[in-house]
Amino acid sequence: QVQLVESGGGSVQAGGSLRLSCAASGYTLFSTYCMGWFRQAPGKERELVAFTDSDGSTTYVDSVKGRFTISRDNAKKILYLQMNSLKPGDTAMYYCAAGAFCGTVVAGTGVWGQGTLVTVSS
Repeated sequence: QVQLVESGGGSVQAGGSLRLSCAASGYTLFSTYCMGWFRQAPGKERELVAFTDSDGSTTYVDSVKGRFTISRDNAKKILYLQMNSLKPGDTAMYYCAAGAFCGTVVAGTGVWGQGTLVTVSS
């Protein structure tokens, strides 16, 4: 049974940093999967923040480019999201997602974790 568990959320002031982690279990070939981070703020639609493919390529939504960095440790089966220069607008529940193909991740139809809450105060 595959499972994703996020951690690292919390409350920070604007301009601060957080690093989110997503531990994957049940994946035999974690390195072959596309992995991504989504977020959903109260009253807003879910938004794909970033994703990384098995070849290491990365894609970010414009609003986080230059501030967030997605990375993965395939040996430990962990996905990371380093978030710097946080803004109140980044406040949301953050979820990691996995899929055999990035199309699956982008469509939101892959495996999801339970989420970790990030709150940024001004």
